[in-house]
Amino acid sequence: MNILVIGSGGREHSIAECFAKSKQIKRVIVAPGNAGIALQYECANLQTQEEIYNFCVQNLIDLVFVGPEKPIADGLADYLNEKGVAVIAPVKFAAQLESSKIFAKNLMQEKGVPTAAFKIAKTIPQALEQIDYFGFPAVIKNDGLAGGKGVFVVKNPAEAQEALKKIHFSEKGVVVEEFLQGWEVSLFAITDGWEFKTTIFAQDHKQLYAGDKGPNTGGMGAYAPVYEAEKYRKQIEEEIINPVLMAMRELGHLYKGILYCGLMITKEGPKVMEFNCRLGDPEAQVVLPLLETDFVEICQAILQGEINLVELKFKNKTALGVVLASEGYPFAYNKGFPLSLPADLSGIYFSGVEKGENGLVTSGGRVLCAVGMGKDLNEAREEAYSKVQQITFKNRIFRQDIGLHKNTFYDNGDS
Repeated sequence: MNILVIGSGGREHSIAECFAKSKQIKRVIVAPGNAGIALQYECANLQTQEEIYNFCVQNLIDLVFVGPEKPIADGLADYLNEKGVAVIAPVKFAAQLESSKIFAKNLMQEKGVPTAAFKIAKTIPQALEQIDYFGFPAVIKNDGLAGGKGVFVVKNPAEAQEALKKIHFSEKGVVVEEFLQGWEVSLFAITDGWEFKTTIFAQDHKQLYAGDKGPNTGGMGAYAPVYEAEKYRKQIEEEIINPVLMAMRELGHLYKGILYCGLMITKEGPKVMEFNCRLGDPEAQVVLPLLETDFVEICQAILQGEINLVELKFKNKTALGVVLASEGYPFAYNKGFPLSLPADLSGIYFSGVEKGENGLVTSGGRVLCAVGMGKDLNEAREEAYSKVQQITFKNRIFRQDIGLHKNTFYDNGDS
């Protein structure tokens, strides 16, 4: 089979690697990819839906797998479906679970899916009123896509005013939520629209600095599996994933592909923080290397409505990834700094890099993710941070505490 992976980051790098392991694969192409991915896989500079379709025809592409949120929200799956090209991604209507926080929150409220209490604000004064209603800390969210950077946790009136200056008010408004106490975990549901199978749990580290301090980012590191979350799996499947997929069917739009559930484990049980309509980044970089089931078989089962026949198998190991970013991320940052890399690039997934005069140079906020694997969390951490020490570039930043969360509840409700 010839596979086309859409996207240009570390997630797409790990997806390409996962496909390449299959004996059914002839070619794996990543579009547009990046100069780091191009060290291992073919890349094609495709930007528009039409360019993607024409490339599929000319290169006899058997399957398109869409990585990032924007092409999904823009309806790439609808376009390729109409043209008869097999694609793994939900259609534009179903992708509103990610592209519109307000759509997702209203659907969850209607179906009784556990999530944070919320209100919709159309103006800054209205948002401030609602923040008063919930009290501090409170959460303010963009309605639309924001690259993982559209969520603000505000602890006082000054922070609320500052966040509301930065946030984008769509026609529908913004979401103001109660702040949930607990610990975070991510779970992927792989679905044909009717049945679904869930992966191992992963834990992302969203804040920029150690100890979960600083602004939200697209993710500074992750690990999998998260054993403490296992006891909640059945409840998450029955109270969250099943009702949401059923709701999409009732609305006349099967949700096919990957549904990412971003969850807070609270004292009352799991609650939804957000849905993504794809694999997460950097969670994909720690979940996919542990996957033993053939990724092509999983994709074919999604397309053929036979996901219930697939058995998801994972290695009995732990994977942990540390993101190396450019100083200044998630805001303004300098780029163009040369990377010094180890000879062995296994477990290194490139995001923000491009070709320089003498090798790769930085070109993005998140530059790469270094993943270690081991028999347990400590061993995986050791290997990941050993790789980090072998990678240098000017102005690099990273968190030293990936995988050190205590997934427990304290008397004062903090986590």
